[in-house]
Amino acid sequence: MQTYLDHNATTPLDERVLDDMLPFLRLHYGNPSAVYRQGRLARQAIETAREQVAQLVNVHPSQVVFTSGGTEANNLAIKGAVAGLNCLAVSAIEHASVMAPARQVTRGRQLIEIAVDQHGRVSEAAMREALAAGPDMVSVMLANNETGVVQDIPRLAGLAEEGGVLFHTDAVQAAGKIEVDFAALGVHLMSLSAHKIYGPKGAGALVFDKHLDLQPQLVGGGQEEGYRSGTENVAAIVGFGRAAELALAELAPRQAKVAALRHQLLQGLERIESVVVFARQAECLSNTVYMALPGIEGETLLMEMDRVGVAVASGSACDSRKPGSSHVLRAMGVDETLARGAVRVSIGKDNSERDIENFLQVMNRQAKVLQDNAMLAWA
Repeated sequence: MQTYLDHNATTPLDERVLDDMLPFLRLHYGNPSAVYRQGRLARQAIETAREQVAQLVNVHPSQVVFTSGGTEANNLAIKGAVAGLNCLAVSAIEHASVMAPARQVTRGRQLIEIAVDQHGRVSEAAMREALAAGPDMVSVMLANNETGVVQDIPRLAGLAEEGGVLFHTDAVQAAGKIEVDFAALGVHLMSLSAHKIYGPKGAGALVFDKHLDLQPQLVGGGQEEGYRSGTENVAAIVGFGRAAELALAELAPRQAKVAALRHQLLQGLERIESVVVFARQAECLSNTVYMALPGIEGETLLMEMDRVGVAVASGSACDSRKPGSSHVLRAMGVDETLARGAVRVSIGKDNSERDIENFLQVMNRQAKVLQDNAMLAWA
């Protein structure tokens, strides 16, 4: 059986989530916009899910717009929050689903990339420098999908608020792993995704301040109060709601378990000569370790891991087919050669100590191969 250690890419569907979804795949097939009973059942299920997602991030249900996932939520935030946007600032380590729409909407205008330090953190000084350019909007992710670094969003959003600048945060990786409170963060928009919290793929949400004049990007049917037209994916939304409910209820024990496994992993890596752990000095998600073994390409290590049934990643799953090193590590000033060897381990609630040992055994073997090759070359 495969040892799965790539939970930042996606999580397995929780059986309890699947149980809630099945009736809406088999029995309750009505269109939620219809007024007859089957339609009303679907509509009620969506509104229940909206309440569950709202509770996860401590907002009113009316602030939750369901989307097809985190990518659509990020696009809706970037493209729909500011009419006539002239200048946009995003951190240099954002996910492609923020970077791409940011570049799209700022063609012929100004796009500022906010620098990060060697630990992957946006400093107050870097934020102030970006704000001095007069952006209409800022986007900084709450937790990075590659390094796991958690940003001080309340502080950064507070600086933006002083200048009357809108603030968006991509919380896709953070939700379900740390406490996420929309109001406490001080942001105006927040993106979420179901399949990162043991829910189904194909469901996400944009949470927004109701004072914003959010402009829809999909029009035609008027669903989601006009913010996102298109017949809702009822089963996936139901699953998102249940996954959010479980994530909130089980946050503390999940955190404790994955933190213990991460500690085991880091202790094991310390015994392997030459291993580099990125962002070691920063506050990180309790499930994520990003590392490299100098002299071994990340893809080579991934293939060896896969050969023995261990699944890890070389960075963002959405960028895994693109050549070159991680833009996140480049922004942190990591040497190109070292960055190309990066491997990400992201632990889940169902992993075990044995899973971590399996990974460490492969790392030990690869380190020994590297050392043997070096000795042969020296001889």
